[in-house]
Amino acid sequence: MELSARNNLKGVIADIKKGQIMAKVTIDIGGGHKIVSVVTVESVDELGLKIGDPANAIIKSTEVLIAKP
Repeated sequence: MELSARNNLKGVIADIKKGQIMAKVTIDIGGGHKIVSVVTVESVDELGLKIGDPANAIIKSTEVLIAKP
C-alpha cells in the first residue's frame, strides 16, 4: 500500500476503549511515547484490532496546534 502521508509510526496496540460508536485506540510507539487515535468501532472491528497487535499510526495533517501551559 502506498500512502502520501509522511509520518508512519510503528508500534503495538496498548489499549482499546470502545464506546457505542467511537473507540479510542492507543498505540505504544516505544521510548515511553504513545499515540492515541479516535476511530469508529466499526473500523476497529473491520481491522480486527486487538491489544498486543502490531499497528502503524499514520499521521496526515494540514495543521498542528501547539500550546504552552
